[in-house]
Amino acid sequence: MHLEPTALAAPRDLIPHAHARSAAFGLRAQDTLDAMPLASADLRCALQRNRVLTDHALPVMETLYHQIAGTHSMVLLTDPEGVILHALGDDDFVARADRVALRPGGVWTEERKGTNAIGTALALGQAVQVHAGQHYLRANQFLTCSCVPILDPQGRALGAIDVSGDHRSQSKHTMALVRMSAQMVENHLWNQVHEDAVRLHFHARPEFLGTLVEGLAAFTPDGRFLSANRSGQFQLGLSHSALQAHTFGSLFGVDLGQVLDQCRRAPGALLTLRLPGGVTVVARPEHRPQAERLWIAADAAEPVRAPARPAARPGGLSGLRYLNTGDPALAQAIERVTKLLGRGIATLIQGETGTGKELLARAIHHDGPRRQAPFVAVNCASIPESLIESELFGYEEGAFTGARRKGSPGKIVQAHGGTLFLDEIGDMPLALQARLLRVLQERSVAPLGGTRQIEVDIQLVCATHRNLRAMMAEGSFRQDLYYRLNGLVVRLPALRERSDLAAIVQRILQSAADAGTPPLPVAPEVMALFARCAWPGNLRQLTNVLRTAALMAEGDTAIRREHLPEDFLEECEAAAAVPAAADAPAPAAQPLQAITAAAIAQALAAQGGNVSAVARALGVSRNTVYRHLRAQAA
Repeated sequence: MHLEPTALAAPRDLIPHAHARSAAFGLRAQDTLDAMPLASADLRCALQRNRVLTDHALPVMETLYHQIAGTHSMVLLTDPEGVILHALGDDDFVARADRVALRPGGVWTEERKGTNAIGTALALGQAVQVHAGQHYLRANQFLTCSCVPILDPQGRALGAIDVSGDHRSQSKHTMALVRMSAQMVENHLWNQVHEDAVRLHFHARPEFLGTLVEGLAAFTPDGRFLSANRSGQFQLGLSHSALQAHTFGSLFGVDLGQVLDQCRRAPGALLTLRLPGGVTVVARPEHRPQAERLWIAADAAEPVRAPARPAARPGGLSGLRYLNTGDPALAQAIERVTKLLGRGIATLIQGETGTGKELLARAIHHDGPRRQAPFVAVNCASIPESLIESELFGYEEGAFTGARRKGSPGKIVQAHGGTLFLDEIGDMPLALQARLLRVLQERSVAPLGGTRQIEVDIQLVCATHRNLRAMMAEGSFRQDLYYRLNGLVVRLPALRERSDLAAIVQRILQSAADAGTPPLPVAPEVMALFARCAWPGNLRQLTNVLRTAALMAEGDTAIRREHLPEDFLEECEAAAAVPAAADAPAPAAQPLQAITAAAIAQALAAQGGNVSAVARALGVSRNTVYRHLRAQAA
């Protein structure tokens, strides 16, 4: 199905026309509902077919549900055929919704359910709200439903997002929230598809750049039009198909080459452009001909450092969104740092070595208002103690033997206006902790051998694998510095704790593959081995294992056990053999996981696939159930 932006039918016409279609399908208002959902195997296939949609939509669904929680409602995600893929709902409403198959596996087309928000929205290709008696079937008239189709960058329906609830709890704001959620998913997908294109962010009001309502348009480097999001089409006054005949020059009256030259001279600068209808907009062009491979850069044995003036990542598919591959603990950490972007709050990232702490710090920088300024990283554990003071605070000419002529500004001054990332802050010598605290308090730094104070404006992000509270107790870390650093503390889960291993493997292999070449699949036996591995080196270890295996598997159809590094296999086998060698019982973790998975699968069948009902019945969180569903679909 290909959808074009069209004028919405008047509400007084929309419902009667939908009722006429329902009657033409042979339905009668008093008919008993077909409440049978898809079989479990068919639902699994639907989830697998729509993996891209669900990966982007599930975090948005969670946010939307938090906004409507307690209103006797539920959030639903469907595929293009009206099959419900996921549901989040208030406990007091779920049982009533189950009776009309408003649950995963339920099919809500007009042919099956008559006039309803999901089926009618997908049939018309537009946002639809159906209230109470407007439903064609009487059995559905206890509902009020608001649904918006989710479109891919070419305007085709990928599915829909819907809020359904008790008609007595109708809110005039619900449709606006659903529209925003659909647009959020669409913008994430749009930016991912066009990551290598020339992208234009534009709006008539500059304060709306970087927000959900900004227009987005993508072009080839020679100016040919590729795509525009809904807001972009609206502002340009042209449909997706009409825009296909245009170029950057025909739309904006200026050559794209000139715009790109100006971008290179003044990265991040805003332009004033005139739209075909005569409206003047403020625009920010972006072009990354070779999109950043953040996973590889952050997790390689020798991390790639950012340039002094990094270009911004795409506004919609931000660095933080890029990191969110489905693990609930990581998603929560990302949500927390997102809320504080640009607020001047210091962030402390905790986690084991190799969990991606620098990767998260870079994403915080790229998504924040300082993204055009420097990101400066300092590893406090890798610099000799005798040099860390001069490296961090800088020095004047002749400050010490071997000092560079004309001195050095130091990392803090280099980060002025941007972000200073202090990795392994727990390894900073105690004496330097006092100096750092003074810099943070006074917002100025004095280089070694000098007397002048240099004012600095930095966003501080720190990271450590150490227990700083324990270090405070033993006197090796300053308490006053700790409370200056921990404005927001987030913990990154170890790889063995994460539920999104399959997605991470796919992301790393895709990033390592040559442009235009699909990555090799991973054999099931290898994925099973990965799931059992303790991964002491976390993401860094997994990245190195996969890069080696991908090279060894060249010419084969999949990455198999024989392609894995021998030392990795030995490590896994040694870890698995420890209980047997000690004549101890087998570890309980794997049987417990199997029991939990079996219990969840049985409950899903009994509850018709309703996640909220399963979580309530088993006394577990919805995230636990989602983790099981992702594992089954992988």
